[in-house]
Amino acid sequence: MIIFAWTGAPLFTSAAPQGVVSLQLAGSVEKAQQIIASWDKTARLMAAFGLGLDYLFMVVYPFTIGLACIWAADILRFHHWLLVALGAWFAWGIWLAALLDAVENIALTILLIGPVVAPWPQVAHWCATVKFSLIFIGLVYGSYGLAVWIVGKLTMPRPGSQSRMLPIYKCHE
Repeated sequence: MIIFAWTGAPLFTSAAPQGVVSLQLAGSVEKAQQIIASWDKTARLMAAFGLGLDYLFMVVYPFTIGLACIWAADILRFHHWLLVALGAWFAWGIWLAALLDAVENIALTILLIGPVVAPWPQVAHWCATVKFSLIFIGLVYGSYGLAVWIVGKLTMPRPGSQSRMLPIYKCHE
């Protein structure tokens, strides 16, 4: 994330107030042209480097968020809370997000190295929109599981009384 912040710093311009995210969500040839035109040569090189680096990041975040969704589903199942069945769906959704991220990066690379033409701004926009939505849903679900885990820890019986162990610590009985 530190490297992304460093490489993305020159991409914040008046035409791109959200840096590379502005280009991801541009959605039109005109807007994408304005954004890319607002970047000097160094900024474009940083954008290209960031896109390449993002492919490494695509290996990390689906595992991390996907495992958080599976863990959250386990916690929810143990505590008999709602939305247990969604954990596996959201975990797979994160992998779809990574695939969309790869397609989006291809579209953005085409925009950076060639003329800005349709359909690439639209492809990047829709891939980014769905990707960000799936990541957000996965993070919310993982946070929901974390909250249930914390509530479970706070409401567990004290030592000496009959206690319930969480699945990650549960031994065979």
